[in-house]
Amino acid sequence: MPVGGAVEQKEARVRLLDAAERLFYERGVQAVGMDEIRAASGVSLKRLYQCFPSKGELVEGYLRRRDERWRADLADHVARRAGTAEAAPLAVFDWLHAWFSAPGYRGCAFINSFGELGATSDGVAAAARDHKSAVRAYVADLVSDLPRVDDPSALADQLLLLVDGAIATAAISGDPSAARHARAAAATLIAAAAR
Repeated sequence: MPVGGAVEQKEARVRLLDAAERLFYERGVQAVGMDEIRAASGVSLKRLYQCFPSKGELVEGYLRRRDERWRADLADHVARRAGTAEAAPLAVFDWLHAWFSAPGYRGCAFINSFGELGATSDGVAAAARDHKSAVRAYVADLVSDLPRVDDPSALADQLLLLVDGAIATAAISGDPSAARHARAAAATLIAAAAR
């Protein structure tokens, strides 16, 4: 492929992923067809299928890119806001509150996509599992820096349940205060673990 063609394909891929992220997150994966993605992105049907030969590949690409951006935003927030190791795990819940309060919040793209396609798409299931595993590893890294915690792995698992529970509760209820309730529970768990 000529250099200009590679650049055009890369640009088309970005536009397709931008359109897919907006439409899939807003309305769900199964409710959005490939022609709608094509129209929203301004990419030709031929180029769309050159970039993503199937809808499953587009969904997986959307989830993989969203994972990178989601985790980078979270890590950036925690790095900027948490002045101490003790504050870092709780800063996760502060970031969640800001996310839940943003216009268009519709829950976890990974849980939503897994619920729609996880049983029939190995790629979607793997992307969702990889995301949850990476978030767990990030939380585990944060709690490993806490002093006097006997079992940081167990604490990370408990905090991840609070994260996912807050995400689902805020999506269903429309109330961002789920993050504040989860933060209070996290503080209690952290204090109990640091004996």
